Amino acid sequence: SVLGGNRVTSGMRPYASCYGGHQFGNWAGQLGDGRAITLGEVENTRGDTWEMQLKGAGRTPYSRHADGRAVLRSSLREYVCSEAMFHLGVPTTRALSLVVTGDSIVRDMLYDGHPEEEPGAIVCRVAPSFLRFGSYELFASRGETEPLRTLVRFTLERHYPQYLAADGAMDVPGFFAEVCRRTARLVSEWMRVGFVHGVMNTDNLSILGLTIDYGPYGWIEPFDPGWTPNTTDAGGKRYRFGNQPRIAQWNLAQLGNALLALGGETEPFEAGLEAYAAELSAAQRTTMAEKLGLSVNDACISQDAELVQALMSLLVRTETDMTLFYRALADLPAWGSTHTNDAIFAALREAYYAADGVPSDVIGAIAEWVGLYHERVRAEGVTDAARTARMNAVNPLYVPRNYLVQETIDRVTRGETGALVELCDVLRSPYQKQTGREAFAAKRPEWARHRPGCSMLSCSS
Repeated sequence: SVLGGNRVTSGMRPYASCYGGHQFGNWAGQLGDGRAITLGEVENTRGDTWEMQLKGAGRTPYSRHADGRAVLRSSLREYVCSEAMFHLGVPTTRALSLVVTGDSIVRDMLYDGHPEEEPGAIVCRVAPSFLRFGSYELFASRGETEPLRTLVRFTLERHYPQYLAADGAMDVPGFFAEVCRRTARLVSEWMRVGFVHGVMNTDNLSILGLTIDYGPYGWIEPFDPGWTPNTTDAGGKRYRFGNQPRIAQWNLAQLGNALLALGGETEPFEAGLEAYAAELSAAQRTTMAEKLGLSVNDACISQDAELVQALMSLLVRTETDMTLFYRALADLPAWGSTHTNDAIFAALREAYYAADGVPSDVIGAIAEWVGLYHERVRAEGVTDAARTARMNAVNPLYVPRNYLVQETIDRVTRGETGALVELCDVLRSPYQKQTGREAFAAKRPEWARHRPGCSMLSCSS
């Protein structure tokens, strides 16, 4: 009953947080938890403190004209993805429970004037903190310096004690630089696994460098840096896959502007943004080397950069499943006999959405790139077995593909709750091949290409 939002136990003091945010690049003013209610904090056996928050349990002071409820569709998506991200090794909030309420909630899924009743649900999500950039922006926008100072001090005491001196002095620029570095590492991890957040407003970025607020997110299936899963973003594509690193830096600049309200010079905060760029560059270089089974070698910086750029260009020439491509590439031997163009393409064939229609010049370009890649592998001296192990440790086989999650929503709506149990079980071991579960690694079927929930999503929840 507690996780379903029906009971408050002794010691709980539920509250909803107030924050602001820049949405799609524009200041939106006060926002706040319109349907998220924090029950309190619990301490685990290791001494870690976790904030427990119900999402969809009813109205809060910040609900405005909404009902504060959530539907099964969005709640299941958040539950699945937050747990999948944890097992993928991506910093994230966690999902403790998913409760179906038995209520019917009216939602217009595509905002096209066709509302329908959907089953209601509540997710209990947990994190060390749900503070986000917008928490600090709101006080700064109002000129409320002392509440902002209090919030920053609380943040340092609880989460960044290294930036709080014994005499109480706060190193705000140092704190900001660390948030920048954490955010850079987070975005690099998103790019590694093919995650697209979909709504990277400043109220949706965590001060701890965690993935928060799983709304209209999506997973890259055909590799496309210009893809966004959010229907609201379909025109400008501000939050497209390939733009996520730039948007994160823009959001950090807004956080820096807010923290400047506490006083000080701009240069230390500019240094924080430079730290973001440096951390992102280093993280992306390491990530791409790992995805290709290579070591980071300073002597090969230029060669490796050209190899990666050539691959990125190649992946968009024909619809290529990002997840399956790296797994297939890991299995293609670099040592031994020379491969023909046809043999190379055959080994990678499963990654292509229209393999029978790939032009011969593209097949030739693929084979040429593989040849250059294998030369680099042999120059490093790494064996095929070692390279395969390296690659399969960072390139997942199982991710919560958009269509898989939608199929699970459909089945759970019909009462087949075992579908959710099985999907979550598969996603707990994303890097290991699981016998009998090949269907969970299959690329997007054609029926899902344009189906809502599988191709594009709205913020409706």
